[in-house]
Amino acid sequence: MKSVKHLLDTKQAIIIAVSENMSVLDALKVMTKKNISAVLVMEDEQLRGIFTERDNARKIILQGKSSKDTLIKEVMTANPITIRLSDSIDYCMELMTDKHIRHLPVVENGEVKGMVSIGDVVKFIIADQKQTISQLESYISG
Repeated sequence: MKSVKHLLDTKQAIIIAVSENMSVLDALKVMTKKNISAVLVMEDEQLRGIFTERDNARKIILQGKSSKDTLIKEVMTANPITIRLSDSIDYCMELMTDKHIRHLPVVENGEVKGMVSIGDVVKFIIADQKQTISQLESYISG
């Protein structure tokens, strides 16, 4: 069974984080610059939460707040669900489906190792299935 570690090994596990005291507008600028839809919220290398485009839509726009005047700590998802390097890809998919979430921070022994998105999981599963099919075809025709 493939694990989160296998997935992170196939992509650049760059940790993009913002401070909980940053404005929502500034966090959105970081997300836009990096072309990502979620960002970790960290202080002193410790995970405090996660902020997503969905948080912006539901907690800023729909509530009539100003992204310029609202701090990330006011609208972030505190204590997000996390996964470990040893967790299976199937477990991640199940967790994302059951909890209706699109991003899972990867934390091992209190240290943030990266973040996995639903897109990462789907791409990984498809690539793994293609490899399995190719191996089976080689075996059958070999």
